[in-house]
Amino acid sequence: MESEEKSSQQPDQVTENEDINSQEVVLSVEERLQEAERKAQDNYDSWMYAKAESENVRRRAQEDVSKANKLAVERFSNEMLTVKDSLEAGLAVEIATVESFKGGMELTLKQLVSVFNKFNIKEIGSLGEKFDAHKHQAIGMIDSEQEAGTVVSVMQKGYQLHDRVLRPALVMVAKAKE
Repeated sequence: MESEEKSSQQPDQVTENEDINSQEVVLSVEERLQEAERKAQDNYDSWMYAKAESENVRRRAQEDVSKANKLAVERFSNEMLTVKDSLEAGLAVEIATVESFKGGMELTLKQLVSVFNKFNIKEIGSLGEKFDAHKHQAIGMIDSEQEAGTVVSVMQKGYQLHDRVLRPALVMVAKAKE
């Protein structure tokens, strides 16, 4: 009888053990799912933080560029005001001779050239150079003793800011000899 009791208890114990194991597996799967969801949320939060930070960096960089441009224009404008003041002072003189007027213009031109040098605005040297379509704009071609394609006359000076052409020089170019 004891053996019958033992044999009858064993299936019940096995069922209980299976239930416990099954519950542990379910808990284990649920815990793993919760852990995976937590990691996914952490990764999402980190990604959103990094995205927001990169947007802030981009926005700050744009603001810095804008401020630098405004500052550069302000510095240039302040320097140009002295040139304007000189021109107005010259015009305010009631009794001016041609010599005094010319002298004032020369001094004002020196101020303007000084401002240009300060801001790296340079004249494009043209006379006697080979024609360069990046720096020159040909108005026409004329007969000349110089080599064909050489700048022989400058109608209007060109200027460049650093290496960028602000305005090409208007030039006449030597024709090829026939």
